[in-house]
Amino acid sequence: MSDEAAETIPEDMTFEAALAELEGVVSRLERGDVPLDESIALYERGARLRAHCQRKLDAAEERVRLITRDSDGQPTGTQPFDAG
Repeated sequence: MSDEAAETIPEDMTFEAALAELEGVVSRLERGDVPLDESIALYERGARLRAHCQRKLDAAEERVRLITRDSDGQPTGTQPFDAG
């Protein structure tokens, strides 16, 4: 694995791009045919990608939370879930 691949994840990388790359990293690690040093670099890259995806998900969740609450923090436009 090149040094470039182990670099920090760019903040403007989309969730979808980071997730696709993370899936590729996991696939390579699961095959088990990667030398130890490269496996470690892949694992580190995967950890960075996972953290980036989590930050993106957290930010999206916060945006949705703000959209669905009024200025007093009360839910707006919501309906109880009817499992029946």
